[in-house]
Amino acid sequence: MPDGALILVAGALLVAALGASLAAARLSVPALLLFLGVGMAVGSDGAGWIQFADYSLARRVGTIALALILFDGGLSSSFKQLKDVIRPALRLAVFGTLITALVTGLVAAPLLGLSTLQGLLLGSILASTDSAAVFSLLRGTALHRRIKHTLEGEAGFNDPVAVLLVLGFINWIDKPNYGVVNMLGLFVQQMAIGAGCAYAVGRLAVWALKRVRLPGAGLYPVASFATAALAYGTADTFGGSGFLAVYICGLMLGGAPIAGKQTISTFHQGLAWLAQIALFLCLGLLVFPGQLGAAMGGGILVAFVLALIARPLATILVTATDHFSGAERVVLAWAGLRGAVPVVLATIAVTRQVPGSLEFFNVVFFTVLVSTLVQGTTIEPLARRLGLTSPQPELPRPLTEFGTIGGLGAQVIEFPVSASDSIVGLRVRDLGLPEDATLNVIVRGSEAVPPSGSTQIEVGDMLHLLVRDEVAGNVSGLVERWRNHAVTAPAVSAPAPHEELLIQPWTADHGDPSDPDLLAGVPVTHLVRARPDAHGALVILEDGRVALTGTSLVAGSATSVLRYARRRLAGARGPSEGAWWKEVIGALGR
Repeated sequence: MPDGALILVAGALLVAALGASLAAARLSVPALLLFLGVGMAVGSDGAGWIQFADYSLARRVGTIALALILFDGGLSSSFKQLKDVIRPALRLAVFGTLITALVTGLVAAPLLGLSTLQGLLLGSILASTDSAAVFSLLRGTALHRRIKHTLEGEAGFNDPVAVLLVLGFINWIDKPNYGVVNMLGLFVQQMAIGAGCAYAVGRLAVWALKRVRLPGAGLYPVASFATAALAYGTADTFGGSGFLAVYICGLMLGGAPIAGKQTISTFHQGLAWLAQIALFLCLGLLVFPGQLGAAMGGGILVAFVLALIARPLATILVTATDHFSGAERVVLAWAGLRGAVPVVLATIAVTRQVPGSLEFFNVVFFTVLVSTLVQGTTIEPLARRLGLTSPQPELPRPLTEFGTIGGLGAQVIEFPVSASDSIVGLRVRDLGLPEDATLNVIVRGSEAVPPSGSTQIEVGDMLHLLVRDEVAGNVSGLVERWRNHAVTAPAVSAPAPHEELLIQPWTADHGDPSDPDLLAGVPVTHLVRARPDAHGALVILEDGRVALTGTSLVAGSATSVLRYARRRLAGARGPSEGAWWKEVIGALGR
């Protein structure tokens, strides 16, 4: 095919996929299902426009696409967001996947006339929830935050487990002397190397993106893409799990205050959608609809076993010690969507020439079709009926980037104010915006309200913020607190006028001086100002005291800290330090 014709076909397929996503929104069905349909329609057994039967190429496309999807899933979250549900998420990812594989395989083997090992291989192929389907579902539903985070963490961590099970059972079928001990050794090797590579690459990337100012905003996505490639490639090259590495690396970047974060996030969301479209189109091209009839009965049986027996049993067993309600467990069990991952894993069996693998592929595809169509369309109505949805998404919604003022190193972002947000009723001066971030305009209904310090925030307001790249990460954390934590107007007067001024050297035990959480045993409740020229901040403590962080910790009443700041201003060693003490004096003296 000439280059121009190839590009034309690719563009036409993407346009068709976009049309399918619009149709899916109107029909309330998962868009990924229609992407598969487009691929099947134009493939060898459909219109015949594209002849495609290369399982090896499909597996490679699937591997790259899943790595990009997992990296985006990590970027849109963080370890901080997952910390409250990390244990149940990991148990579902590891033990839940294992139980689902065993139950599905042992039940499916006699139903489909397979050997025990073949049945366990089939169960392993179908065991993991699909990251593409789950991440797509979570962004479009209003499930309670705890359930969302649990499903998100499980989908990110269980792909490596399923891959290991599939490779292990393929080796067991090929090598009679292979067994459980070998599989355990492979599991430990892949997890340890994958996590180690992720930590090394992630720490290096966060360090670099915090300290190196790139000449253009468009280079930040290049840096993040390179990070994803290094994380996956390093882990896979050294015998580890690339999927685990790329997801953990995404979580590390997602929770770090790095420059260009919104540009990176927007780029990878688009890239993840492109990966999903390419993946499902490719898998659709690989399927021959005429062969699915023979797999229909087996696919329905396996889908029934998976959705109504294996997944619920695994969910009940692994969350037995967690404080989930019965309704929450029902939703967790029903939200175990199958999608592209099982189909990609089935291509591994085909390329390894496992006996019966082509029949596996069709059964797996039909099972995925049923799961996506039935579970994907009913999960939110089920959660709503059980009272597990909220009027607006519980997960902090990503800030929408209207544009990047590249030459000036700034970003314009927006924050929609909902009824449940803790900043409703606060005045602009009490929002806690850091230095180098300002509220440009408030869109209220059809009007633009120029904000002043006394302007009060109302439900339905759209706050438009101008943020320097250097503090964009801090603003992201701040608006999460606006969404999920109590924020009150800071009290800058001391509870006890006779209180002495505390001055002590700053140590590593105090944490990050730019965004401290606990000072002298007292929680920080409000970030008033972040120092622009060095690591430091002006904050309010829970006991009402004011504190300054940096090379030293200074805490006391507003009056005593104000006197301290005036003394430091008199001895300032440069314009930048002087500007900081003037900022502190202005904040405390108003």
